[in-house]
Amino acid sequence: MSQSTPMQRLEGAALWDGETFRGTTTISWENGNIVEVVEAGTADAAASEYSIIPGLVDTHVHLGGYAGEGKVDWVSWPLVTPSEERTLHIAANAQKAARAGVTTLRDLAGDRHQLAVSRAFEAGILEGPRVLVHGQVGMTAGHGDLFTPPHFPHREPVADSPDECRKLVRQWARAGAHGVKIYTSGGVLSMGDKVGWRNQTNEEISTTVDEAHALSMPVAAHTHSTEGVDIALAHGADSLEHGTGITSKHWPVLVERNIPVAPTLLINDAIADGRITISAEAQEKAQAVVKERDLNFDGAGAAGVRFVLGTDANGFMVAFGDQMEEVRLMAKMFEWTPERALVSATSDAADAVGLGDTVGKLQAGFGADFILIKGRPWENIEDLRTENIVAVVSRGRVVAGELPE
Repeated sequence: MSQSTPMQRLEGAALWDGETFRGTTTISWENGNIVEVVEAGTADAAASEYSIIPGLVDTHVHLGGYAGEGKVDWVSWPLVTPSEERTLHIAANAQKAARAGVTTLRDLAGDRHQLAVSRAFEAGILEGPRVLVHGQVGMTAGHGDLFTPPHFPHREPVADSPDECRKLVRQWARAGAHGVKIYTSGGVLSMGDKVGWRNQTNEEISTTVDEAHALSMPVAAHTHSTEGVDIALAHGADSLEHGTGITSKHWPVLVERNIPVAPTLLINDAIADGRITISAEAQEKAQAVVKERDLNFDGAGAAGVRFVLGTDANGFMVAFGDQMEEVRLMAKMFEWTPERALVSATSDAADAVGLGDTVGKLQAGFGADFILIKGRPWENIEDLRTENIVAVVSRGRVVAGELPE
């Protein structure tokens, strides 16, 4: 259980609560939760140097990479590094994200290491953000399996029949995972596959989704192809990850079901443009993905497709701290107002991961996760930059900067 903390109060800052501007306020919090938000009115809000916004929620990250400052081979490092050491890096990556204003993260392809860190943060053993973990249910030679070289003896579990899928979902439930991740297409960074490859049969995917839902576990579906989107929607996936193959025919279904989509713009742009050192195979796949994505996403935001913040941050291609840049890219891509973009990274992203009554809004009873920042990002999205952060409060504790006296 987290240690008790005394009542704290921050006065005189303009506050945007995750949905709307509340004017100049006094926000009070105790033991990790907001106790009260008192509005002083909007008349003098323009004079405020600082603003308060909710901590960001990244619905798609991978915390298991190297957290140091030097460079390592991102493929081999997790394969040759002891489990105990990897766990420390996971915690460090999560804490790095929190210092950059991302106070809730969902790891999509975690395992016992991420789950251990999540529990340690939740119990207050270590200070850190909120971390949700999805275990992956994929096939041999699928996207999730092809991050491990073919002849390396130690591999993560896969499922190659409906019965194996059902069993693996149950194993993740027993381990305490918050959800599962499936694959309905190949991927960009996996080695040796094609983006359009089928990943598992309809029967396998149907069984996975059925068992996950029976155990109250949401299902996130990785997909880069139009066929993959069709499969994910047909079998009741709860979110789409990347969503490259979304076309206008999917818009009515996505809007009607209110299905969140994490577009992961920054990472695919960076790979396609060669801004990071990566294989020629991955760059070629990313270039094709970006070309199709830009065509398919045109008009999707205006149509009401529910895009939420999801970066695919892994510390190598997208840093734990690049989330604000992703939000600015989303605003441009979908032709959103600054406020709409900020909703996608706070209250709506929190709702997308099942924490809509816990974080993402600055209201009494919600978690005390917020950013004190220079500027007004709900009016000018260019103000949403890490260099403008004055302080970050996560679970009621200051984890970056300092609060004004």
